[in-house]
Amino acid sequence: MDSNKSFMKLWVFSPHFLQPSHCPFASPPLALLNTNVLHAGLVFQLIPTLHHSFPHGPLFLPPRPTYVHLTSWVLLHLPLLVPTLTPFLVFSENHVIIQAEFYLKPEESAEFMFDFDGDEIFHVDMGKKETVWRLPEFGHFASFEAQGALANMAVMKANLDIMIKRSNNTPNTNVPPEVTLLPNKPVELGEPNTLICFIDKFSPPVISVTWLRNGKPVTDGVSQTVFLPRNDHLFRKFHYLPFLPTTEDVYDCKVEHLGLNEPLLKHWEYEAPAPLPETTENAVCALGLIVALVGIIAGTIFIIKGVRKANTVERRGPL
Repeated sequence: MDSNKSFMKLWVFSPHFLQPSHCPFASPPLALLNTNVLHAGLVFQLIPTLHHSFPHGPLFLPPRPTYVHLTSWVLLHLPLLVPTLTPFLVFSENHVIIQAEFYLKPEESAEFMFDFDGDEIFHVDMGKKETVWRLPEFGHFASFEAQGALANMAVMKANLDIMIKRSNNTPNTNVPPEVTLLPNKPVELGEPNTLICFIDKFSPPVISVTWLRNGKPVTDGVSQTVFLPRNDHLFRKFHYLPFLPTTEDVYDCKVEHLGLNEPLLKHWEYEAPAPLPETTENAVCALGLIVALVGIIAGTIFIIKGVRKANTVERRGPL
């Protein structure tokens, strides 16, 4: 079997969701057209082929079986399995892929991205008109033409304009975010680390995040993901702040959203490891004492047995 001519074809059933939203607190009113193509209950089938890239641009998939070429994910998630496959092997995996795109007015902002099992694979930078892979290595195994996403956005914008004209302006519910602030790894003073502000379960995808150190805004080194889709049509997002832990500095992640009556602050500061409770110290000391006593008793027994054995040999004398 020629591995260079084989990859996985993905057969999917693709329900297509449209979700218009109107936000009464924006001025002028905020309008959102959000389209998620959800691929679930996947069956991978090994077949020979010479095609090694995505089709040129996404398509609005009808609710019937279709397929997408997934060279990158197969190679990344099955590095040990692929070399051993035979041409007749069929296997199943439970994965979810979401093709998410939205267009937002009056900000005139848009997003197009692919998500695999909750992790971003790539998104299209609308300003630079190029595909941005979440990890550069992904681009070694697959390709995606950004022009296809840009064409989709033009259609989304036109559809949104039509929906705004035909809408009765009934406001949709603004769902406030849940925010978690935590370090990327265990904190040690003086060791570089990263604070992660995880913003989850919110809609619409309009949010403002500000990092504060000792109450003052910080912008150096900060980064963020695009809006990541959820299968319930809400969104999530990660913001990152590299920092050097000290006992003096305190940090806050300030989140503003249409679903919040006031900015939400999540606080973080260094906390020294708590000392062991007295009961734990007593238990450790008692355990050490028991081990020591057992060692003394065992050593004494061996010494006594050794002395007795030596005395027995002396009494018998030489043969």
